[in-house]
Amino acid sequence: MKQHKNAHQALAAVESGQRVFVHGAAATPTRLIEGLVSHAERLRNVEIMHLHTFGDPAYARADYADSFRVANLFVGGNMRAFYDGDRVDYLPCLLSEIPALFRSGQRPIDVALVHLSPPDAHGFCTLGCSVDVALEAVYAARTVIAQINPQMPRVHGDGFVHISQIDHAIEVDDPIPAVPRAVLGDVEQAIGRHAATLIEDGATLQMGIGAIPDAVLAALHGHRHLGIHTEMWSDGLLDLIENGAVDNSRKKSHRGKTVSGFVMGSKRVYEFIDDNPSVIQARIDWVNAPHEIAKNPRVTAINSAIEVDLTGQVCADSIGHRIISGVGGQMDFIRGASLSPGGKPIIALPSRTKTGLSRIVSTIKPGGGIVTTRSHVHYVVTEHGVANLYGRTLNERAEALIAIAHPDDREMLAREWHGLRAARG
Repeated sequence: MKQHKNAHQALAAVESGQRVFVHGAAATPTRLIEGLVSHAERLRNVEIMHLHTFGDPAYARADYADSFRVANLFVGGNMRAFYDGDRVDYLPCLLSEIPALFRSGQRPIDVALVHLSPPDAHGFCTLGCSVDVALEAVYAARTVIAQINPQMPRVHGDGFVHISQIDHAIEVDDPIPAVPRAVLGDVEQAIGRHAATLIEDGATLQMGIGAIPDAVLAALHGHRHLGIHTEMWSDGLLDLIENGAVDNSRKKSHRGKTVSGFVMGSKRVYEFIDDNPSVIQARIDWVNAPHEIAKNPRVTAINSAIEVDLTGQVCADSIGHRIISGVGGQMDFIRGASLSPGGKPIIALPSRTKTGLSRIVSTIKPGGGIVTTRSHVHYVVTEHGVANLYGRTLNERAEALIAIAHPDDREMLAREWHGLRAARG
Protein backbone atom coordinates (compact mmCIF):
# COMPACT_ATOMS: atom_id res chain seq x y z
CA MET A 1 0.00 0.00 0.00
CA LYS A 2 1.44 3.33 -1.05
CA GLN A 3 0.53 6.14 1.34
CA HIS A 4 -0.06 9.59 -0.16
CA LYS A 5 -0.22 13.03 1.43
CA ASN A 6 -3.38 14.05 -0.43
CA ALA A 7 -6.06 12.82 -2.81
CA HIS A 8 -4.56 14.56 -5.85
CA GLN A 9 -1.41 12.45 -5.48
CA ALA A 10 -3.35 9.23 -4.92
CA LEU A 11 -5.61 9.77 -7.95
CA ALA A 12 -2.63 10.18 -10.28
CA ALA A 13 -2.99 6.41 -10.68
CA VAL A 14 -6.18 6.84 -12.78
CA GLU A 15 -5.69 6.87 -16.54
CA SER A 16 -7.82 7.95 -19.48
CA GLY A 17 -10.27 5.37 -20.79
CA GLN A 18 -10.56 3.54 -17.47
CA ARG A 19 -13.71 2.57 -15.57
CA VAL A 20 -13.78 3.81 -11.96
CA PHE A 21 -16.09 2.40 -9.29
CA VAL A 22 -17.05 4.78 -6.48
CA HIS A 23 -18.12 3.48 -3.05
CA GLY A 24 -21.62 4.73 -2.28
CA ALA A 25 -24.22 5.80 0.27
CA ALA A 26 -22.79 7.05 3.58
CA ALA A 27 -19.40 5.62 2.58
CA THR A 28 -19.02 7.97 -0.40
CA PRO A 29 -15.25 8.75 -0.57
CA THR A 30 -15.66 12.50 -0.99
CA ARG A 31 -11.96 13.34 -0.76
CA LEU A 32 -11.08 10.80 -3.45
CA ILE A 33 -13.80 12.17 -5.72
CA GLU A 34 -12.31 15.64 -5.30
CA GLY A 35 -8.91 14.19 -6.15
CA LEU A 36 -10.27 12.53 -9.28
CA VAL A 37 -11.87 15.77 -10.48
CA SER A 38 -8.59 17.60 -9.88
CA HIS A 39 -7.10 15.47 -12.69
CA ALA A 40 -9.88 16.30 -15.17
CA GLU A 41 -7.61 18.34 -17.42
CA ARG A 42 -5.40 15.33 -18.25
CA LEU A 43 -8.12 12.64 -18.23
CA ARG A 44 -10.36 11.69 -21.14
CA ASN A 45 -13.31 9.30 -21.37
CA VAL A 46 -13.20 7.96 -17.81
CA GLU A 47 -16.40 6.10 -16.93
CA ILE A 48 -17.58 6.45 -13.33
CA MET A 49 -19.91 3.79 -11.91
CA HIS A 50 -21.75 3.92 -8.60
CA LEU A 51 -24.96 3.43 -6.68
CA HIS A 52 -26.41 6.37 -4.74
CA THR A 53 -23.73 8.78 -3.49
CA PHE A 54 -23.65 11.78 -1.18
CA GLY A 55 -22.20 15.19 -1.90
CA ASP A 56 -21.48 17.19 -5.03
CA PRO A 57 -20.92 14.94 -8.09
CA ALA A 58 -18.74 17.54 -9.80
CA TYR A 59 -17.59 14.97 -12.39
CA ALA A 60 -21.13 14.96 -13.83
CA ARG A 61 -21.03 18.65 -14.72
CA ALA A 62 -21.01 19.68 -18.37
CA ASP A 63 -17.60 21.35 -17.85
CA TYR A 64 -16.08 17.88 -17.56
CA ALA A 65 -17.84 16.31 -20.54
CA ASP A 66 -14.56 15.35 -22.23
CA SER A 67 -13.11 13.88 -19.04
CA PHE A 68 -15.90 11.89 -17.40
CA ARG A 69 -19.08 10.01 -18.19
CA VAL A 70 -21.31 8.29 -15.65
CA ALA A 71 -23.05 4.91 -15.59
CA ASN A 72 -25.43 5.18 -12.65
CA LEU A 73 -26.50 1.93 -11.03
CA PHE A 74 -28.95 4.11 -9.07
CA VAL A 75 -29.82 7.72 -9.90
CA GLY A 76 -29.74 9.45 -6.53
CA GLY A 77 -31.06 12.89 -5.72
CA ASN A 78 -27.67 14.51 -6.29
CA MET A 79 -27.47 13.09 -9.84
CA ARG A 80 -30.96 13.74 -11.20
CA ALA A 81 -30.24 17.23 -12.49
CA PHE A 82 -27.30 15.89 -14.53
CA TYR A 83 -29.02 12.84 -15.99
CA ASP A 84 -29.31 13.17 -19.78
CA GLY A 85 -29.44 9.52 -20.87
CA ASP A 86 -26.21 9.99 -22.80
CA ARG A 87 -23.07 11.12 -21.00
CA VAL A 88 -24.81 10.62 -17.65
CA ASP A 89 -26.77 7.40 -18.09
CA TYR A 90 -28.51 4.67 -16.09
CA LEU A 91 -27.65 0.96 -15.98
CA PRO A 92 -30.67 -1.02 -14.75
CA CYS A 93 -29.64 -4.15 -12.87
CA LEU A 94 -31.02 -6.07 -9.92
CA LEU A 95 -28.90 -5.14 -6.91
CA SER A 96 -28.22 -8.83 -6.22
CA GLU A 97 -26.74 -9.22 -9.72
CA ILE A 98 -24.34 -6.26 -9.73
CA PRO A 99 -21.45 -8.21 -8.14
CA ALA A 100 -21.76 -10.85 -10.88
CA LEU A 101 -21.70 -8.03 -13.43
CA PHE A 102 -18.30 -7.03 -12.05
CA ARG A 103 -17.01 -10.61 -11.77
CA SER A 104 -18.05 -11.60 -15.27
CA GLY A 105 -16.00 -8.90 -16.96
CA GLN A 106 -19.13 -7.67 -18.72
CA ARG A 107 -18.45 -4.36 -17.01
CA PRO A 108 -14.82 -4.68 -15.86
CA ILE A 109 -13.52 -2.29 -13.19
CA ASP A 110 -10.09 -0.73 -13.52
CA VAL A 111 -10.08 1.35 -10.34
CA ALA A 112 -12.14 1.16 -7.13
CA LEU A 113 -12.38 4.22 -4.86
CA VAL A 114 -13.40 3.13 -1.36
CA HIS A 115 -13.85 4.59 2.12
CA LEU A 116 -12.52 2.39 4.94
CA SER A 117 -12.16 2.16 8.69
CA PRO A 118 -8.54 2.02 9.91
CA PRO A 119 -6.67 -1.31 9.91
CA ASP A 120 -6.65 -3.47 13.03
CA ALA A 121 -3.58 -5.19 14.47
CA HIS A 122 -3.80 -7.78 11.70
CA GLY A 123 -3.99 -5.22 8.89
CA PHE A 124 -7.73 -5.53 8.19
CA CYS A 125 -9.82 -2.45 7.43
CA THR A 126 -13.59 -2.67 6.86
CA LEU A 127 -15.92 -1.16 4.29
CA GLY A 128 -17.79 0.28 7.25
CA CYS A 129 -21.40 1.27 6.77
CA SER A 130 -21.60 0.17 3.12
CA VAL A 131 -20.48 -3.31 2.06
CA ASP A 132 -23.19 -3.91 -0.62
CA VAL A 133 -21.50 -4.12 -4.06
CA ALA A 134 -18.26 -2.45 -2.94
CA LEU A 135 -16.73 -5.70 -1.71
CA GLU A 136 -16.90 -7.25 -5.16
CA ALA A 137 -15.59 -4.02 -6.69
CA VAL A 138 -12.49 -4.31 -4.50
CA TYR A 139 -11.98 -7.90 -5.65
CA ALA A 140 -12.56 -7.06 -9.30
CA ALA A 141 -10.56 -3.84 -9.62
CA ARG A 142 -7.00 -3.81 -10.89
CA THR A 143 -6.24 -0.80 -8.67
CA VAL A 144 -7.78 0.00 -5.27
CA ILE A 145 -7.52 3.54 -3.89
CA ALA A 146 -8.76 4.10 -0.33
CA GLN A 147 -9.46 6.95 2.02
CA ILE A 148 -8.98 5.63 5.54
CA ASN A 149 -11.03 7.38 8.19
CA PRO A 150 -11.10 6.82 11.98
CA GLN A 151 -14.70 8.05 11.99
CA MET A 152 -15.82 5.21 9.70
CA PRO A 153 -17.43 2.48 11.87
CA ARG A 154 -15.67 -0.84 12.01
CA VAL A 155 -18.41 -3.29 11.08
CA HIS A 156 -18.48 -7.08 11.41
CA GLY A 157 -19.39 -9.37 8.53
CA ASP A 158 -18.05 -9.64 4.98
CA GLY A 159 -16.59 -6.19 4.49
CA PHE A 160 -12.98 -6.77 5.49
CA VAL A 161 -10.26 -5.36 3.23
CA HIS A 162 -6.64 -6.13 4.06
CA ILE A 163 -4.06 -3.41 3.54
CA SER A 164 -2.34 -5.74 1.06
CA GLN A 165 -5.38 -5.31 -1.22
CA ILE A 166 -4.98 -1.52 -1.25
CA ASP A 167 -2.66 0.03 -3.83
CA HIS A 168 -2.92 3.71 -2.85
CA ALA A 169 -4.31 5.36 0.28
CA ILE A 170 -4.81 8.67 2.03
CA GLU A 171 -5.80 9.34 5.62
CA VAL A 172 -8.76 11.59 6.43
CA ASP A 173 -10.67 12.44 9.59
CA ASP A 174 -14.14 13.38 8.34
CA PRO A 175 -17.64 12.86 9.79
CA ILE A 176 -19.74 10.20 8.07
CA PRO A 177 -22.69 11.85 6.25
CA ALA A 178 -25.81 11.84 8.42
CA VAL A 179 -29.30 11.39 6.99
CA PRO A 180 -32.03 13.39 8.74
CA ARG A 181 -35.09 11.45 9.81
CA ALA A 182 -38.18 11.92 7.68
CA VAL A 183 -41.09 13.91 9.06
CA LEU A 184 -44.15 11.67 9.37
CA GLY A 185 -47.42 13.21 8.23
CA ASP A 186 -50.93 11.86 8.62
CA VAL A 187 -50.72 9.96 5.32
CA GLU A 188 -47.48 8.19 6.21
CA GLN A 189 -48.72 7.31 9.68
CA ALA A 190 -51.90 5.81 8.25
CA ILE A 191 -49.88 3.73 5.79
CA GLY A 192 -47.69 2.59 8.67
CA ARG A 193 -50.69 1.48 10.72
CA HIS A 194 -52.21 -0.45 7.82
CA ALA A 195 -48.91 -2.16 6.96
CA ALA A 196 -48.31 -3.05 10.60
CA THR A 197 -51.52 -5.10 10.65
CA LEU A 198 -49.87 -7.48 8.16
CA ILE A 199 -46.75 -8.00 10.27
CA GLU A 200 -46.77 -10.83 12.80
CA ASP A 201 -44.62 -11.34 15.87
CA GLY A 202 -41.52 -13.29 14.87
CA ALA A 203 -41.51 -11.90 11.31
CA THR A 204 -38.27 -11.07 9.51
CA LEU A 205 -38.34 -7.53 8.15
CA GLN A 206 -36.98 -5.78 5.09
CA MET A 207 -37.57 -2.09 4.59
CA GLY A 208 -35.55 0.91 3.61
CA ILE A 209 -35.25 4.55 4.54
CA GLY A 210 -37.76 7.39 4.38
CA ALA A 211 -41.12 8.44 5.71
CA ILE A 212 -43.11 5.30 4.87
CA PRO A 213 -40.57 2.76 6.22
CA ASP A 214 -40.16 4.91 9.34
CA ALA A 215 -43.94 5.06 9.76
CA VAL A 216 -44.24 1.28 9.52
CA LEU A 217 -41.42 0.79 12.02
CA ALA A 218 -42.99 3.34 14.39
CA ALA A 219 -46.16 1.23 14.41
CA LEU A 220 -44.29 -1.93 15.49
CA HIS A 221 -43.17 -0.98 18.98
CA GLY A 222 -45.66 -3.42 20.50
CA HIS A 223 -44.40 -6.34 18.41
CA ARG A 224 -41.97 -8.97 19.69
CA HIS A 225 -39.22 -11.24 18.38
CA LEU A 226 -38.88 -9.41 15.06
CA GLY A 227 -35.85 -10.19 12.93
CA ILE A 228 -33.90 -8.15 10.39
CA HIS A 229 -32.56 -9.32 7.05
CA THR A 230 -32.65 -6.25 4.86
CA GLU A 231 -30.86 -4.43 2.07
CA MET A 232 -30.37 -1.40 4.31
CA TRP A 233 -31.61 0.21 7.52
CA SER A 234 -31.60 3.46 9.48
CA ASP A 235 -32.72 5.16 12.72
CA GLY A 236 -36.30 3.85 12.67
CA LEU A 237 -35.02 0.31 13.02
CA LEU A 238 -32.56 1.22 15.76
CA ASP A 239 -35.53 2.40 17.84
CA LEU A 240 -37.01 -1.12 17.60
CA ILE A 241 -33.73 -2.79 18.50
CA GLU A 242 -33.35 -0.61 21.57
CA ASN A 243 -36.90 -1.18 22.82
CA GLY A 244 -36.65 -4.94 22.39
CA ALA A 245 -39.15 -5.43 19.56
CA VAL A 246 -36.27 -6.65 17.38
CA ASP A 247 -34.19 -9.44 18.88
CA ASN A 248 -33.59 -11.62 15.78
CA SER A 249 -34.41 -14.70 17.87
CA ARG A 250 -36.76 -16.39 15.38
CA LYS A 251 -34.60 -16.12 12.26
CA LYS A 252 -33.17 -19.24 10.66
CA SER A 253 -30.23 -17.49 8.99
CA HIS A 254 -27.79 -15.66 11.30
CA ARG A 255 -30.02 -15.91 14.36
CA GLY A 256 -29.38 -13.10 16.82
CA LYS A 257 -27.84 -10.85 14.17
CA THR A 258 -29.15 -7.76 12.40
CA VAL A 259 -28.16 -8.40 8.78
CA SER A 260 -27.93 -5.87 5.94
CA GLY A 261 -25.85 -4.70 3.00
CA PHE A 262 -25.51 -1.07 4.03
CA VAL A 263 -26.63 1.45 6.65
CA MET A 264 -27.48 5.15 6.37
CA GLY A 265 -28.63 7.26 9.29
CA SER A 266 -27.58 9.51 12.12
CA LYS A 267 -24.36 9.52 14.11
CA ARG A 268 -26.30 7.46 16.69
CA VAL A 269 -26.68 4.66 14.14
CA TYR A 270 -23.01 4.76 13.14
CA GLU A 271 -21.96 4.56 16.79
CA PHE A 272 -24.29 1.61 17.36
CA ILE A 273 -22.91 -0.48 14.50
CA ASP A 274 -19.26 0.25 15.34
CA ASP A 275 -17.58 -3.00 16.45
CA ASN A 276 -20.99 -4.42 17.41
CA PRO A 277 -21.03 -8.21 17.00
CA SER A 278 -24.83 -8.23 16.81
CA VAL A 279 -24.66 -6.31 13.50
CA ILE A 280 -23.48 -7.89 10.25
CA GLN A 281 -22.92 -6.12 6.94
CA ALA A 282 -22.70 -8.67 4.13
CA ARG A 283 -22.12 -8.75 0.41
CA ILE A 284 -25.27 -7.82 -1.45
CA ASP A 285 -25.42 -10.86 -3.73
CA TRP A 286 -25.92 -12.92 -0.55
CA VAL A 287 -28.14 -10.47 1.37
CA ASN A 288 -30.46 -9.98 -1.60
CA ALA A 289 -30.47 -13.54 -2.94
CA PRO A 290 -34.15 -14.61 -2.89
CA HIS A 291 -33.28 -18.17 -1.79
CA GLU A 292 -31.30 -16.79 1.17
CA ILE A 293 -34.05 -14.33 2.10
CA ALA A 294 -36.61 -17.14 1.98
CA LYS A 295 -34.74 -19.20 4.60
CA ASN A 296 -36.13 -16.86 7.25
CA PRO A 297 -39.71 -17.16 8.58
CA ARG A 298 -42.53 -14.79 7.66
CA VAL A 299 -40.33 -12.40 5.69
CA THR A 300 -42.26 -9.16 5.34
CA ALA A 301 -40.76 -6.96 2.63
CA ILE A 302 -42.07 -3.42 2.37
CA ASN A 303 -41.05 -1.45 -0.71
CA SER A 304 -42.24 1.77 -2.30
CA ALA A 305 -43.42 2.76 -5.76
CA ILE A 306 -43.96 5.73 -8.02
CA GLU A 307 -47.11 4.26 -9.56
CA VAL A 308 -49.10 1.03 -9.41
CA ASP A 309 -51.47 0.27 -12.25
CA LEU A 310 -54.83 -1.42 -11.82
CA THR A 311 -53.40 -4.82 -12.75
CA GLY A 312 -50.68 -4.57 -10.09
CA GLN A 313 -47.68 -3.55 -12.20
CA VAL A 314 -45.21 -1.46 -10.18
CA CYS A 315 -43.20 1.44 -11.56
CA ALA A 316 -40.49 2.31 -9.02
CA ASP A 317 -37.50 3.86 -10.80
CA SER A 318 -38.94 6.52 -13.12
CA ILE A 319 -41.62 9.10 -13.74
CA GLY A 320 -42.41 8.37 -17.34
CA HIS A 321 -39.09 8.49 -19.19
CA ARG A 322 -37.34 10.44 -16.40
CA ILE A 323 -35.18 8.12 -14.28
CA ILE A 324 -35.23 9.15 -10.61
CA SER A 325 -33.80 6.15 -8.74
CA GLY A 326 -33.01 2.57 -9.71
CA VAL A 327 -34.12 -1.04 -9.75
CA GLY A 328 -32.39 -1.65 -6.43
CA GLY A 329 -33.39 -4.74 -4.48
CA GLN A 330 -37.16 -4.47 -4.73
CA MET A 331 -37.61 -7.56 -6.91
CA ASP A 332 -35.04 -9.50 -4.87
CA PHE A 333 -37.03 -9.02 -1.67
CA ILE A 334 -40.51 -9.18 -3.18
CA ARG A 335 -39.60 -12.60 -4.55
CA GLY A 336 -37.71 -13.69 -1.43
CA ALA A 337 -40.67 -12.75 0.79
CA SER A 338 -43.13 -14.62 -1.39
CA LEU A 339 -40.98 -17.77 -1.11
CA SER A 340 -40.59 -17.45 2.67
CA PRO A 341 -42.92 -19.56 4.86
CA GLY A 342 -45.71 -17.13 5.77
CA GLY A 343 -43.94 -14.30 3.93
CA LYS A 344 -45.66 -11.13 2.73
CA PRO A 345 -44.35 -8.98 -0.14
CA ILE A 346 -45.81 -5.48 0.23
CA ILE A 347 -45.79 -2.35 -1.94
CA ALA A 348 -46.63 0.74 0.12
CA LEU A 349 -47.30 4.21 -1.29
CA PRO A 350 -49.46 7.29 -0.74
CA SER A 351 -52.60 7.27 -2.86
CA ARG A 352 -51.67 10.64 -4.37
CA THR A 353 -48.60 12.64 -5.34
CA LYS A 354 -47.81 15.94 -3.63
CA THR A 355 -49.49 17.69 -6.56
CA GLY A 356 -52.71 15.72 -6.14
CA LEU A 357 -52.35 13.16 -8.93
CA SER A 358 -53.38 9.58 -8.29
CA ARG A 359 -50.50 7.15 -7.85
CA ILE A 360 -52.84 4.26 -8.49
CA VAL A 361 -53.36 4.53 -12.23
CA SER A 362 -55.17 2.75 -15.00
CA THR A 363 -52.02 2.82 -17.13
CA ILE A 364 -48.38 3.49 -16.18
CA LYS A 365 -47.07 6.69 -17.74
CA PRO A 366 -45.42 6.17 -21.16
CA GLY A 367 -41.77 5.32 -20.59
CA GLY A 368 -42.31 4.26 -17.00
CA GLY A 369 -40.29 1.18 -16.07
CA ILE A 370 -41.98 -1.90 -14.63
CA VAL A 371 -39.65 -2.82 -11.77
CA THR A 372 -41.96 -5.43 -10.21
CA THR A 373 -44.37 -7.40 -12.36
CA ARG A 374 -48.03 -7.94 -11.51
CA SER A 375 -47.36 -11.63 -11.03
CA HIS A 376 -44.96 -10.85 -8.16
CA VAL A 377 -47.09 -8.37 -6.23
CA HIS A 378 -49.19 -9.66 -3.33
CA TYR A 379 -50.14 -6.68 -1.14
CA VAL A 380 -50.51 -2.99 -1.93
CA VAL A 381 -51.00 -0.55 0.95
CA THR A 382 -52.05 3.10 0.91
CA GLU A 383 -53.37 5.34 3.66
CA HIS A 384 -56.84 4.09 2.70
CA GLY A 385 -56.24 0.41 3.34
CA VAL A 386 -54.76 -2.86 2.10
CA ALA A 387 -55.38 -4.60 -1.23
CA ASN A 388 -54.46 -8.28 -1.40
CA LEU A 389 -53.88 -9.08 -5.07
CA TYR A 390 -52.56 -12.62 -4.73
CA GLY A 391 -54.77 -15.21 -6.41
CA ARG A 392 -57.02 -12.55 -7.95
CA THR A 393 -57.97 -11.95 -11.56
CA LEU A 394 -57.17 -8.67 -13.29
CA ASN A 395 -60.70 -7.41 -12.75
CA GLU A 396 -60.66 -8.41 -9.07
CA ARG A 397 -57.30 -6.68 -8.68
CA ALA A 398 -58.62 -3.50 -10.23
CA GLU A 399 -61.58 -3.46 -7.86
CA ALA A 400 -59.30 -4.00 -4.84
CA LEU A 401 -56.88 -1.25 -5.90
CA ILE A 402 -59.64 1.24 -6.68
CA ALA A 403 -60.94 0.66 -3.15
CA ILE A 404 -57.64 1.92 -1.63
CA ALA A 405 -57.16 4.82 -4.05
CA HIS A 406 -57.96 8.34 -2.89
CA PRO A 407 -61.77 8.61 -2.60
CA ASP A 408 -61.85 11.48 -5.09
CA ASP A 409 -60.07 9.35 -7.71
CA ARG A 410 -62.10 6.16 -7.45
CA GLU A 411 -64.86 7.07 -9.89
CA MET A 412 -62.32 8.18 -12.50
CA LEU A 413 -60.30 4.98 -12.10
CA ALA A 414 -63.42 2.81 -12.36
CA ARG A 415 -64.43 4.62 -15.53
CA GLU A 416 -60.96 4.24 -17.04
CA TRP A 417 -60.84 0.56 -16.13
CA HIS A 418 -64.21 0.01 -17.77
CA GLY A 419 -62.85 1.69 -20.91
CA LEU A 420 -59.77 -0.54 -20.94
CA ARG A 421 -61.89 -3.66 -20.57
CA ALA A 422 -64.11 -2.54 -23.43
CA ALA A 423 -61.07 -1.87 -25.62
CA ARG A 424 -59.67 -5.35 -24.93
CA GLY A 425 -62.99 -6.96 -25.73
